[in-house]
Amino acid sequence: MNHTPHPTARRAALPAVVATLLTLSLGAAWAQSSGATGTGSGAGSGAPMAQSGTGAAARSSTQQVQNIARVDRRFMEEAAVNGQFALQAAQLATTKSSDQAVKDYANVMVDYRTNANRELMALAQSKGLELSNAPSRAMRREIEELGKKTGGEFDEEFVRKVGVKEHEKEIKRYQEASKNVKDTQLKTWIDKALPTLEQHLAQAQKLPQSQASSARWGAGGSSGSSTSGGSPGGYGSGSMGK
Repeated sequence: MNHTPHPTARRAALPAVVATLLTLSLGAAWAQSSGATGTGSGAGSGAPMAQSGTGAAARSSTQQVQNIARVDRRFMEEAAVNGQFALQAAQLATTKSSDQAVKDYANVMVDYRTNANRELMALAQSKGLELSNAPSRAMRREIEELGKKTGGEFDEEFVRKVGVKEHEKEIKRYQEASKNVKDTQLKTWIDKALPTLEQHLAQAQKLPQSQASSARWGAGGSSGSSTSGGSPGGYGSGSMGK
């Protein structure tokens, strides 16, 4: 015999059913909240750990930079921008020079500077320091001015400014840095670079454009007053190497 619950009984049972469902819903929500904020191995606990690790890495990198001696950091920063200047000037000469000897010299510079700049960047990064991968604004203007010249005028300007003058400045900076830097790896890199820079200077001094330039810019401005490989006198207002 089928017994249908009286409507009054159904209405009396409804609040109990609602209460049970509400209790279960709240319990599930509480469990999810606990899992998201707990310290277990669930997905919720991964985000805070990742953030903590990132912060630790940043602090470690900052500490590395702070541990670099000021003289070391200054040298690396200056060497980076000067190295990029020499590279870009030499790259320009490989396409604009009208003299094969100058082109060959510029290609030697490009090969060396590409590798030396890469080594210096890697050394600095290993110590937490990011170096510039471009010349300074003043140096970029120098390259632009050089690019406006053509023929023999370009060759003479490139050899005089970059081949001779810039190498003379660099060699002096590297010699001083070799005595003063604190980091042994950096000193090793400097001491390895110095003989090559000296060789490049000697090669530039042997180019005919160097001697013609010395005659034109020698002391007193009179031709024939220069010595082979001498530093051109009367020129010091440029911004290269600063």
